[in-house]
Amino acid sequence: MGNQQRVVVLGGAGFLGSHLSERLVGEGHEVVAVDNFITGSESNVEHLSGTPLFSLVEADVSDGIPVEGPVDVVLHFASPASPIDYLEFPIETLKVGSLGTLNGLELARANDARFIMASTSEVYGDPQIHPQHEDYWGYVNPVGPRSVYDEAKRFSEALVTGFRTTYGTNTGIVRIFNTFGPRMRPNDGRAIPNFVRQSLRGEPITLAGDGSQTRSICYVDDLVDGILALTRASIPGPVNIGNPHEISMLDLAQWIVKLVGSSSETVHIERPVDDPTVRRPDITLATRELGWEPQISAEEGLRRTIEWFRTHPDVTR
Repeated sequence: MGNQQRVVVLGGAGFLGSHLSERLVGEGHEVVAVDNFITGSESNVEHLSGTPLFSLVEADVSDGIPVEGPVDVVLHFASPASPIDYLEFPIETLKVGSLGTLNGLELARANDARFIMASTSEVYGDPQIHPQHEDYWGYVNPVGPRSVYDEAKRFSEALVTGFRTTYGTNTGIVRIFNTFGPRMRPNDGRAIPNFVRQSLRGEPITLAGDGSQTRSICYVDDLVDGILALTRASIPGPVNIGNPHEISMLDLAQWIVKLVGSSSETVHIERPVDDPTVRRPDITLATRELGWEPQISAEEGLRRTIEWFRTHPDVTR
């Protein structure tokens, strides 16, 4: 992104939204973050509140986006994103993936702005091909417990595509693979914050199933680089952004215990319904079209994340 732009970040006080807001402000852009704090937190962006380039609007984007004035870019990162959250807020998750996406697209269309939608590797479901590339249509249970998130994102992609083909709206879709880093909520139910929190407290590590299921973990700074590269580009996507570093949950748990220097043992709990067996992005498209590939090793990312959790023991959300 070149000259100063005015960027609206939907979900701007969430984990990913706050990192995007921080980076954009650092590059000299004006950022309007919109969040209803259902899973985001003002504390994620309080360090930005002193700059005139940043403002925070409390609103549910599913009901409307109360932002006046010209807008150059709309980044739609508003949605519960961990199983604990979207299972607690199923209707809100479906609404933000449908009505929230619609409102964001209308804002972008009215301003002739670039619209980037945060989709997810979950659109691939429990994949039958490995690794996953953008041409794969996915294997998703439309009535399973995870469908409120998976299908909301799949519908969002269809709506974004509809605006592009019908109105010529300048849209892009990013499919995000498991991202981690500072500002994750320790109780959000995702593997890395769970394992780090349990290791730091010396509690048993709760491992779903036998721990053989895999994920590919990407440090948040790399993800932000990829999203902004897509924002600057003109391609519609979808584009996978993630780190192909694939690891089993058992190996990840043992690695985190070792990095923390903890004595935590692993205990096995029931595996969630429709929990994907494997996950690894094919990032050929992102590398070719955006010149992007991850720069930060999984170990360096884990060290930074563990340090953040160490120094923020009071984080509750």
